[in-house]
Amino acid sequence: MNIGPYEFAEFKALAVKFHGYAAPGLLIGGCMTAAAMTALPAGVLFEALVETYNCLPDAVQLLTPCSTGNKRLHVVHYGKTALSLFDKYSGRGIRARIDPGLLGPWPEIRAWIMKEKGKEEQNEAMLERQIDEAGTTIVALQPVCVDLSRLNRKSDGPLALCPHCGESFPAAHGSLCRGCAEGAPYSFPR
Repeated sequence: MNIGPYEFAEFKALAVKFHGYAAPGLLIGGCMTAAAMTALPAGVLFEALVETYNCLPDAVQLLTPCSTGNKRLHVVHYGKTALSLFDKYSGRGIRARIDPGLLGPWPEIRAWIMKEKGKEEQNEAMLERQIDEAGTTIVALQPVCVDLSRLNRKSDGPLALCPHCGESFPAAHGSLCRGCAEGAPYSFPR
């Protein structure tokens, strides 16, 4: 089974290199992303909306030109194994999700998706084999229209220098950078 342009083993190797290990969510996310991409019209400039922070965004980054760095990958944490690929200008696209009704032949995938087993109880080799065999057959696709006004697509605007730390920051944030004004989640050891 292929995941996009890659054979399963190739995609698994990419997952390890990019994500640190071949997480089931990344492998399944690859199948979902590949399925959604086949449903998009050719040549459309698209963005992605992913509904979980867990693994799925990395699959999108591996298989599409959408990334957090170019602001074409949007993550809204609903805790769902779902993603949408949509036209950057119209919002029209396709939503891919794992359909629990299609998991009958794939009990290890179902147990993983539904968290019916603890990690120590999972048969990792069987789960991976079932993901390879199931491929896109467990993915449901549905047309969608993303409300573009709900996505953070604005530029940060002009920059200013923080009078406290001396670093540049978006001037729209106020007179101090957020790190100095709100307290950064780090400190500098002495």
